[in-house]
Amino acid sequence: MRIDVVPVTTRRDLRRFIDLPWRLFDQRRFPQWVPPLRATVYDALDRAKHPFYADADRELFLAVRNGAIVGRIAAIENRAHNRFHDDRVGFWGFLECIDDQGVADALFEAAAGWLSARGLDVMRGPMNPSTNYECGLLTDGFEHRPSFMTAWNPPYYEQLCDRAGMSKAKDLVAYHIPMGDRSWSLPGTFERLAERALRKSAVAFRDLDLRRFEQELEVCWDVYNAAWERNWGFVPMSKEEFIHTARDMKPLLNPRYAIAADVDGRTVAFMLAVPDYSGVLQQIGSGRLFPTGALRLLLGKRGIHDWRVMALGLRRDYRARGILPLFAWEAYRRGREAGERSAEASWILEDNEPMNRAMVAMGTGIYRRWRVYDRPIRASAQRGGRNA
Repeated sequence: MRIDVVPVTTRRDLRRFIDLPWRLFDQRRFPQWVPPLRATVYDALDRAKHPFYADADRELFLAVRNGAIVGRIAAIENRAHNRFHDDRVGFWGFLECIDDQGVADALFEAAAGWLSARGLDVMRGPMNPSTNYECGLLTDGFEHRPSFMTAWNPPYYEQLCDRAGMSKAKDLVAYHIPMGDRSWSLPGTFERLAERALRKSAVAFRDLDLRRFEQELEVCWDVYNAAWERNWGFVPMSKEEFIHTARDMKPLLNPRYAIAADVDGRTVAFMLAVPDYSGVLQQIGSGRLFPTGALRLLLGKRGIHDWRVMALGLRRDYRARGILPLFAWEAYRRGREAGERSAEASWILEDNEPMNRAMVAMGTGIYRRWRVYDRPIRASAQRGGRNA
């Protein structure tokens, strides 16, 4: 049966690209799936307005069979990544596909062809559109509803990637912290370690001041890029991109869980935990902010007692002071005081030993895992695009 893979060229095509998940995932068959906000997806793909595309480009493809859309993919050239890492990696992302290997292969070949034409050697993904945003293919923990701004996909996606010749580049993991479970608590050794580090480090925690949002962004942007600069796959965010992302997040934040760490008056680290809006997004269902979605999102914030720790950055020259365990202790203390139910720490690189050791020392365990894949482009591009 013929599969045509066509580029997105019109507003109607773009709408069909964004609408596809609602056609693939019904709540009865996939109760874990969380409908994204359509406005967020439009924003992530907007080459004219999103600052990411000041140093990047992308092409979107739709797979069509018998007149029906059966898959989608984005091919992404991230020039900032290749300049920072001195490599020739291209990316793919925003993958959605029916359980059909022929459709998946056709999508991957279309992305590989576009990336090959730009002289790139490897295709890596999924990235939506980079490691600074939603990334990774879920490979373990399908039974859990995804926390806010993390990926969920059916188990068959892993088989589609494996059979398409994708190989593991890196795994990302998530830890579950059951703060509301009174039978669970931080190990005593962890508490003693945190108290000793607090005395030695002279660190002072403070809430980020959202009334001074622009000034706080300057500090956090500097810490963010300094903290992650040596992490696998990391690409520094421009100030414009960081501000763009932070402004979208501001209405969703609770200052209690946006924490800075100061040493001798200098901000050396920050932690950002966001309410897990996934349940609210499932209630909205359509992914549309209007006519009532935006109000339901803001009102729903009050009833959320599950959180996602999505960023924890510490300047490298302060990492010997034991501040990372202190952050975990501070977040746990605040959550327990406020009666929160649970928290997820994600994403953490599988080989980030300091972070993984800290999470294990807390008595937590990995409960979800995502994979980032690589595949050489030349071999796939030589096979050409696929019509089956």
